[in-house]
Amino acid sequence: MKITVVGRGHVGGGLARLWSAAGHEVAGLGRDGGDAAGSDVVVVAVPGPAIADALGRVGGLNGQVTIDACNLYGERDTAFPSLSHQIKSITGGPTAKSFSTNFAVAYDRIAAQRVTPSNLFAAEEGARAVTERLIRDAGYEPLYVGDLDPGARLLEDGSALTRAIAGEIGPFFYRYAPVDRL
Repeated sequence: MKITVVGRGHVGGGLARLWSAAGHEVAGLGRDGGDAAGSDVVVVAVPGPAIADALGRVGGLNGQVTIDACNLYGERDTAFPSLSHQIKSITGGPTAKSFSTNFAVAYDRIAAQRVTPSNLFAAEEGARAVTERLIRDAGYEPLYVGDLDPGARLLEDGSALTRAIAGEIGPFFYRYAPVDRL
């Protein structure tokens, strides 16, 4: 799969490395922007307030599946119910929210876990299968929390809980599983 990752920081750069190792063709775009034409998937991994500026520097956005891996810091643009909806308004393609409840500083330790860690995600139907595949290819077990509306907002609002837990124990993995699979 050909993936363009917008953002070269911990999240974007880390995901790009994981997917490259899994055999995907990955291009990383930084502050200077670039071209996403020909990509199967566009992953947006920038701070929430930088979304419009970052995507404004990217050409070739023509309705590809888009995964929002952004975190909400500060105020949300109130014109949109979630960062994912803001991203969708720019990219125009089926959109998912994923990787925002996992810690990029732990990406290099995913494979060493006793059980596969979970990754919560929300997705429109047209983005769900691709997102599930990329979650697995990054080393996580996908756990669908629903459609983009209301799922993306639920994940963003839950980031305060994730930060609170990390404040007590540091970066962590999590695993949700049905009782019969524990």
